[in-house]
Amino acid sequence: MNLNEEVELLKGVPIFSKIEPAKLKLLAFTSERLNFAGGQEVCHQGDLGDAMYVILGGTADVLIDTPGGQIAVAEMKKNSFFGEIAILCDVPRTATIKARESLATLKISKDMFYRLVAEFPQMAVEIMRELAHRLEDTNQKLRAATKAA
Repeated sequence: MNLNEEVELLKGVPIFSKIEPAKLKLLAFTSERLNFAGGQEVCHQGDLGDAMYVILGGTADVLIDTPGGQIAVAEMKKNSFFGEIAILCDVPRTATIKARESLATLKISKDMFYRLVAEFPQMAVEIMRELAHRLEDTNQKLRAATKAA
């Protein structure tokens, strides 16, 4: 995939949709393209978080460690992103991300992430919106689990 194709893919990611193409080209150029095979871990819960990832293609599972073993709590597909919590909060990874099938990602460094957020406040709003959706989803699952218990 060439740089222009990556820019086109990034335009489809909600957090980058308002960023001008020249900046997306810089993002694509300075980011690392990583591919993972089905079953391969992208990152592991508890590890140091030094980057975020955008899924360019494929599907991944979000897994949480529990005393009974790992459980899948969500699925991520093309245009999803993850890893931002570890960067924003300076905490270890909050979940393990494992490729369900062949997975293409763009790894964005912590420094580039902060540059983009500073330069494009709309990106910060989109990230907050996504985090709020994830929190609401978690709350719904918690309410359902509490009722079932």
